[in-house]
Amino acid sequence: MTVRLPELPFPLEPYGPEAAWTYDDGVLSVRAGARQDRFVPPAGESLEPASDAPRLLGVAPAGDFQLIARATVGFEAPFDAGVLYVHVGERQWAKLCLELSPRRPTICTVVTRGFSDDANSWEVEGDSVWLRITRTGKAFAFHASLDGERWVFVRVFALGTAQESGAARVGFLAQSPTGGGCSVAFDSVEFRGVAPQDLRDGS
Repeated sequence: MTVRLPELPFPLEPYGPEAAWTYDDGVLSVRAGARQDRFVPPAGESLEPASDAPRLLGVAPAGDFQLIARATVGFEAPFDAGVLYVHVGERQWAKLCLELSPRRPTICTVVTRGFSDDANSWEVEGDSVWLRITRTGKAFAFHASLDGERWVFVRVFALGTAQESGAARVGFLAQSPTGGGCSVAFDSVEFRGVAPQDLRDGS
């Protein structure tokens, strides 16, 4: 199944567990199933096939870009999340999440290079926030925003080789690691073919 969003210059395809992705009137919606997550425990346990979550991804055009969307999450259980996701290899991927972590909605990030790290940034009010993935040169950056205008820097990182990062798949993910499922909606989707001039000035 190929999904085309008019806001994006590339098609999207589903990965991971089967999920009913829908797009209507500018809103992309999905529901993660029970115990669905994408995480490689840093203590050393291997990634089992069940440790996966529904993703909708496409190959971004070459060069710098920004992928932006507002995530609204129907929180039901700890660690439910709506996610912007970037993938360069089987064990090389990253998540920018609006996550219930574990009692308050929080901006969280995971960068996986063989194993996953996991970091909380700050708590937010409510169930919606704007998320942004940037590719700038060989690096990726994560930002979040309460209004879609002023962007707060979260982290910048390398992922894979220059060739791998240049062919990255990016898109959307929903997860419910401990619960019975989680509904997520993405709206205000936007793609920009440039990176911000300064990752830390709020632009």
